[in-house]
Amino acid sequence: MPSIDISRYNAPKKAPPPSSKTSGGILAVLNKDISFGGSKQLADKKKEYLYLELSSLLQAGVNLKSSLELITTDQKKVKDKTLFTTILNDVIRGDSFSKALESSIKFTAYEVFTIRIGEETGKLNEVLIDLAKFYNNKIKQRRKIVSALTYPVIVLCTSFAAIFFMLKFVVPMFGDVFKRFGGHLPWITQDIINVSQALENNFWWIFLLFAAFGGTIFALRRTENFRNHASRIVLKLPVAGNLIRKIYLARFSNSMRLLITARLPLLNAIALSRKMIEFYPLEASLQQMEADITRGMPLHQSMQKFDVYPAKMVQLIKVGEETNQLSYFFEKIADQYIEEIEYKTSTLSSVMEPLIIIFLGLIVGLILIAMYLPLFQMSNTLQ
Repeated sequence: MPSIDISRYNAPKKAPPPSSKTSGGILAVLNKDISFGGSKQLADKKKEYLYLELSSLLQAGVNLKSSLELITTDQKKVKDKTLFTTILNDVIRGDSFSKALESSIKFTAYEVFTIRIGEETGKLNEVLIDLAKFYNNKIKQRRKIVSALTYPVIVLCTSFAAIFFMLKFVVPMFGDVFKRFGGHLPWITQDIINVSQALENNFWWIFLLFAAFGGTIFALRRTENFRNHASRIVLKLPVAGNLIRKIYLARFSNSMRLLITARLPLLNAIALSRKMIEFYPLEASLQQMEADITRGMPLHQSMQKFDVYPAKMVQLIKVGEETNQLSYFFEKIADQYIEEIEYKTSTLSSVMEPLIIIFLGLIVGLILIAMYLPLFQMSNTLQ
């Protein structure tokens, strides 16, 4: 099989071979695939569209060149039309579709390899359908997670904004009134006023501190040490840590299923999966697994060294190796994790909503009580 220049792709940061029972990494948001304008890769939604449309046209008997022409004509954005025109021109000049995708540097080595295998085995249409399903599942998973967490995040942000407004503007007004009257304030009122005054006096220092903290994280986010230590913290978070781990395990299982189905050797499938999944615990463990498999160690035995892989998953992979059905078991693992992720995100959302509202009510109620308590005391004194 012709070699592919993997170095042309956005390869992940070099990870040192991890020791046994290592788990490290960084939370690249729940979804690293959300682009903020700096991504060199084509968006997942557009990839799904390309593979789905192309497979449908090929299945209908339209040749590759005409199919690409129809897809290119259908593009509305200049950037997308330029990309697809370039791919079309490469194919017209005699390049294979996989070579044209590789030259564009907008597609992963994972996609290029699977499509090249599809071309060489005469199963390009099947590979395109698999890729379309892969990105469709990835998009649906992301949407469900975002949908489940959007409302709680909005409520939480609103809560902090309301508390900040009260401490910054409402409490100081009451504080001025209490100063005019003099007298001894209740401890809870005095504490709230002290917090408000500290916020007023140190507002810009606090702002600069948070800005410096955010800038430091942004600058160090790609370094190995930061990714390693950040992931250790993330994976130990209650509920969220386990959820994040399953999200990336589902993606890993899905990619392995597709690559093995395309008849790619196990070692190459692991290498390509490592270049796709930018999650440090998996990257580091997969690098070590490549070395273990090269020495003749079974995949499941190498996986046992790392806490990031649950014991149940390791046992299923063992059965898959023994029965020569790794693709089937990776698919079942991915489906199971996707179902668990969807259930847990919806449950987490349902639990977070009332908790955040209760939290907001308690804090706002505490501030209001602290502000009105001296007024009640003065009213009783006047009586």
